[in-house]
Amino acid sequence: MTTHGPVMPIWSCGGCCLPWPCPTRKRELRAEYADAPVSLHLYLGSYLVQATEDMPWTPAGVLHRRFLGWTSEVHRPTPAVQQRSTATVPAEPDREARQQPG
Repeated sequence: MTTHGPVMPIWSCGGCCLPWPCPTRKRELRAEYADAPVSLHLYLGSYLVQATEDMPWTPAGVLHRRFLGWTSEVHRPTPAVQQRSTATVPAEPDREARQQPG
């Protein structure tokens, strides 16, 4: 069991007094739910609902980022390296050649 659990209704961390989930708890949750991202979202979503009831003065977007926003970093695919095309583009015909009647 972690010491970095939420202290409700103020939603600070019981282990370090930072806003919950703190960086330590986020690391723990990433490891705990490494193979279950949907379960992580459901777990944190339930806490988000409780936090919105406990802190109605806090904007919804702030709470969403705090509880769920960081989870997108968990399973974000590594961007592929963009390669430049090596295909050649045909040269545009010479202006004079286009203007001469044929």
